[in-house]
Amino acid sequence: MAKVKLYDTTLRDGSQAEGISYSVMDKVRIAEELDKFGIHFIEGGWPGSNPKDREFFEKISKAKLKNSQIAAFSMTRRPDIKASQDSNIGALLKSEAHVITIVGKTWDFHVTEVLKTTLDENLAMIKDTIGFLIKKGFVVFYDAEHFFDAYLANKEYALKTLIAAQDAGAQAVCLCDTNGGSLPVQITTAINEIKHRIKVDLGIHCHNDAGLAIANSLAAIEAGATIVQGTINGYGERCGNADLIPIIANLKLKLKNNCIPDLQLKQLTRLSHFVSEISNMRVKNEQPFVGDSAFAHKGGMHINAIMKNPLTYEHIDPSLVGNHRRILVSELGGKTGILLRAKDLNYDLSKGDPQTKKILELVQDLEHKGFQFEAAEASFQILMQKHLKKFKGFFELEGFKVVIEKHGDKKITSEAVIKLKVNGIKEHTAAEGDGPINALDNALRKALKDFYPVLAKMHLSDFKVRVLDEKAGTAAKVRVLIQSQDEKDTWNTIGVHENIIEASWQALVDSVEYKLLKDKQ
Repeated sequence: MAKVKLYDTTLRDGSQAEGISYSVMDKVRIAEELDKFGIHFIEGGWPGSNPKDREFFEKISKAKLKNSQIAAFSMTRRPDIKASQDSNIGALLKSEAHVITIVGKTWDFHVTEVLKTTLDENLAMIKDTIGFLIKKGFVVFYDAEHFFDAYLANKEYALKTLIAAQDAGAQAVCLCDTNGGSLPVQITTAINEIKHRIKVDLGIHCHNDAGLAIANSLAAIEAGATIVQGTINGYGERCGNADLIPIIANLKLKLKNNCIPDLQLKQLTRLSHFVSEISNMRVKNEQPFVGDSAFAHKGGMHINAIMKNPLTYEHIDPSLVGNHRRILVSELGGKTGILLRAKDLNYDLSKGDPQTKKILELVQDLEHKGFQFEAAEASFQILMQKHLKKFKGFFELEGFKVVIEKHGDKKITSEAVIKLKVNGIKEHTAAEGDGPINALDNALRKALKDFYPVLAKMHLSDFKVRVLDEKAGTAAKVRVLIQSQDEKDTWNTIGVHENIIEASWQALVDSVEYKLLKDKQ
């Protein structure tokens, strides 16, 4: 199998995902990170479509990239004009990109219904656009839009569009499953039938509308494609694009394709999380290879087997992709989960130790009440230390009060007043916030800042509330999960109560104490 080239389109296709809006500097930071990782081609955007993309190409042209080539994207010239007269093509000339990717119509249905032109004119548009750019000194890739639908509808014409791009000088022809509805067998059948006619590099670009973008991409590679397009974390319009993260991992570890160096593969998890953070999107816990749950084990039977041999329930060593194994503590995990977490904390427990049984019973009782420690390992660590009499509190709460005010149509204001003791010293502070929990968080930090300056380095990064028993109405218990982070780590804490403020306070206190605990060690 030939070495596969990785073509990332996060900055264009990925930016079309609902909820994502990159600034110019966001795009530059992602491009620089992709370059460090070793992505071969980075599609920066469509310089003819908006000022933001034009500015990106200006800035990235000054960056000193080591591994990646920047590609600019556009479509074939419009019908019945020359490529040299098309404004979109003109914008490409100013982009300073070395590679130009041109998308063109492959499906006769689109030619007549969308472009409203003839099949022959569409072929001329492909040839003229690519030929013009080749003469200007660019490397040109051709994206055959809707290729697999086109091939089913009219094989002869779909193939003609590819040959037109090839004859005009395109270095690569990329087959696109634009509607994302093809099956792997359709992908491989089409490629096997046409690849003897294509003399240039063959690429694949899949969307995920049928949930098969990764499978289709890998099937295309096994059938002969040597360029794979996709986005980090599968971001993209509708159901997204092919996710390059598992594609890269499968290429390296399952298909033994040296698409990136082994050392870079260990950065895969970090790359996924970095792009997620810049994109302001939640990291998918269940994402294969790099998600927090990808190598998490909860069932007692699974945990027991994993400790004997990880191959029993893990398809790869998680460290190969920069991830790690997690043993979840829950009522399902039995004593083994308790023992493993105790070992992580350097506590010497055994299955026959009465303390082990007591901790398990405590966990089972708390989970019956609504706690869920598999999602709040920091809270479990504090719980275990308290039970084993190993925990020394950092402050004592004397009381707090939260006031929420709204006057007429004016903005709602929240203020928290808190009284506590630190080393026998009383603190009485107040703070405002965007909401009652934010106000409480601000007041707690304000009271502790002089005693524990390290708290300035942590912040809450996520806050989730779940009603545990909807039938109980306003008297229902709520579960609050808080995610916190500092410059090194991320941790999760939990609180459960009928009162959302109290549940939030429990999680908030655990979060602060965990930070102080880990920095003290």
